Amino acid sequence: MKVRNRTAGVGRARQSSSVVKGAAAATAVKIADAAAATTAADRVAFLGLSEGELSPNVRIALQALLDEVSHLRDELEHTRRRIAHLEQLADEDAMLPISNRRAFLRELTRMISYAERYGAPGSLLYFDINGMKIINDRFGHAAGDAALMHFTRLLLENTRDTDIVGRLGGDEFGVILAQATERQAQDKANRLVRLITETPFQWNDEELFLSCSVGIHQFLAEQTAETAIDAADANMYQRKRRHYANIERNAESELQTDTTE
Repeated sequence: MKVRNRTAGVGRARQSSSVVKGAAAATAVKIADAAAATTAADRVAFLGLSEGELSPNVRIALQALLDEVSHLRDELEHTRRRIAHLEQLADEDAMLPISNRRAFLRELTRMISYAERYGAPGSLLYFDINGMKIINDRFGHAAGDAALMHFTRLLLENTRDTDIVGRLGGDEFGVILAQATERQAQDKANRLVRLITETPFQWNDEELFLSCSVGIHQFLAEQTAETAIDAADANMYQRKRRHYANIERNAESELQTDTTE
């Protein structure tokens, strides 16, 4: 004895129901579109009827139906806008007008896949702002927030629309450079660091300057977004250590020169 596959039957029934609902929704939208742009007489003609063929009660019922369809259409548009707004909130940093870490990782994954599939270059910049604790302790957390906004604005205004800017942590930021080799990314990073260092922001009649360290990493085949970020982060710390080591050597050299004199 064969046993009927109930699951398949339910699936077909649900599929058929979805098709019917979809067709009904499409018809409702068409009626609402026509209703929004025509007069009452034209609406009747649209349905294949002349105005004289309808009794007063039928006209009232038809008008009520059209009004309900129009109302449902407005509710649908409102829901679509609400969903778009919620999707934006889910992807955007809580304070800054850039991607949060989750959205940044998603875009980085997409860009790595694109680079791997088409052999196109792509690079990642990893920024760490220096001295944020000093700003927060001396001027308050509001000044620290202003510093983060200032830093974000400089990144957004000096990268391309095709590049992705995101906040990866408290004072750590990432920039995805589409179609950029490691050499091109290095040139871009140097320009951004110089711009950030030379551009102060105002806080209570004082000019405050920021500095930052940056790491660079070109996408590799079959690499995950997390490993790419880790590689750029490691590169940033290597550069930061070399930078401070050079400062210490220069200070020691100047001290020895002063002692000799």
